[in-house]
Amino acid sequence: MNAPTLSHAGPSPAAPARRLGSGRYFNQEFKAETIKIALGQQAVSDRGDLMIATTLGSCVAACIHDPVRGIGGMNHFMLPDLPASELEGAGAAARYGSVAMERLINALLAAGADRRRLQVKLFGGASVIDSSYDIGGLNSRFALDYVRAEGLTLAGQDLGGCSARRLHYFPHSGRALRRLLRPEAAADTVTRERSFITHLARTAVEGEVELFGPADAGGN
Repeated sequence: MNAPTLSHAGPSPAAPARRLGSGRYFNQEFKAETIKIALGQQAVSDRGDLMIATTLGSCVAACIHDPVRGIGGMNHFMLPDLPASELEGAGAAARYGSVAMERLINALLAAGADRRRLQVKLFGGASVIDSSYDIGGLNSRFALDYVRAEGLTLAGQDLGGCSARRLHYFPHSGRALRRLLRPEAAADTVTRERSFITHLARTAVEGEVELFGPADAGGN
């Protein structure tokens, strides 16, 4: 069976968003309830009417899907490895790829996915931050190495380059669409990532896994 392909969506006029509860909104363009995740966050769902969205600069998002179970999830991480200083207590934050990947996979397995069927699509890792080292490249290499080391199926990738991305993911079908952003549209994302790097030593960012199943009423 052929591996799923990435769907790259071209620019289109922004559609108005109807706000729901709990930080969600209804996306008129895609006609879907939408969960927007930020750095250190993850979401998992098997709902066909739900979309997960995020914006990436040098960060990487992994979209992981079980096509038989019809369940998927997305994470969003900034740095590859968890430092020794955060190995204890509540410091194991999902801003780090090694934690974010493990948590997302565990959440999918707990929700009924089969590890042998998991298919991974990777996005992000752009060079958008002036730094002494290539943060986007480190994230991209980590994500690819992780997929290989864990024996997972790499179904697609859109990594690197110099442009930030907006990502729309449909966890039930595994369909992913990305849009490259103009610098002015990505300014907030780049500023947040730069601030995170600057204040990393002082800022505790914890990531939680949210499960959005069929019984979730959607903030009404």
